[in-house]
Amino acid sequence: MPELPEVETTRRGLLPLVGKQVESVTIRHSTLRWPIPQHLIQTLPKQTLNGLTRRAKYILCDFGDAVSGGILLLHLGMSGRIQLLEQQYPPEKHDHFDIEFSDGQVLRLRDPRRFGAVLWINNKDGNHALLNRLGPEPLEEAFNAKYLHRVLSNKTLAIKNAIMDGHIVVGVGNIYASESLFRARLHPETSANKLTLKQCERLVVEIKSTLNDALNAGGSSLRDFFGTDGNPGYFQQEYFAYGRTGEPCKVCTRPIKCIRLGQRSTFYCEQCQKRH
Repeated sequence: MPELPEVETTRRGLLPLVGKQVESVTIRHSTLRWPIPQHLIQTLPKQTLNGLTRRAKYILCDFGDAVSGGILLLHLGMSGRIQLLEQQYPPEKHDHFDIEFSDGQVLRLRDPRRFGAVLWINNKDGNHALLNRLGPEPLEEAFNAKYLHRVLSNKTLAIKNAIMDGHIVVGVGNIYASESLFRARLHPETSANKLTLKQCERLVVEIKSTLNDALNAGGSSLRDFFGTDGNPGYFQQEYFAYGRTGEPCKVCTRPIKCIRLGQRSTFYCEQCQKRH
C-alpha cells in the first residue's frame, strides 16, 4: 500500500495542474472502495484547481471558490497510482477515472484492486468523516516526544501497531514503521506504554528522518507504486529491516527476523532492537 512518502510524492507530481481549468471528467468504473460520484462529470468541468494538499494518505484537490465548488478527495488504496499525462492516451484495463484539463493534460487514476477512493467534499473547510479523527502529521511540530509519550501512556499494544494507528499519528504504514523502529533501536513488540520520554524523543526523530529520507528518494516502489511521471521510487535500496528476512543486519550482521504483528509482517534485528 502506498504510504505517506508515496502519496506526498504523488501530490508534488500533480502541482503543475494548479491554476488550470477542468475540461472534462471520465468515469469508466465507478465501483472503487466507495462509488465515484457520478455528478463529478457535471460538477468539475469549468472549475479551476486552486490547490493541492495532503492529509494522511489522502490528496485533497481544492476546486472551491467563494461561491461554489468543493474538494476532491483522492486515495490510492492498496495498489492505486495517479498518472499525469501530457495528452489523452487510450485507457488500459484498470484506468478508472480521468480529469482532463483545458491544456490537454490528464490526471488518471489506475487502481487494479479497486480499494482506492474518489470522493467529493461539498465544503471549503475539508470537513469529512474520513478526515475528522485523524492524528497529527508526523512531519509537523505537533508530532513531538511529549505528545507521543502522553498518548501512549495508556496504550498496552505493541509500539509498532501504535505508530501505525492513524488516530495517534498519520501516514506511518508498515514499511516506515519497521524502518523507524530499527533506526530508533526499539523492539517492535515493546508495549507502547513502556516507552520512556527519552525513547519517544528518539522514535519521533527517527520517524521524521525515515519519512524525509523516503521523500528525497521518491518513495518506495515494491510492486505497484510509480510517481506521476511513471518513474519508481528508490528508498527500498536503503532499507535496514523491511523485507530483508534472513539477510545480515547492516549494523551487526545478525540475520533480520520476521514476525507477524497485527496481521502484518514485521521486520527487526534481535541484536540491535533488543526487547527490554
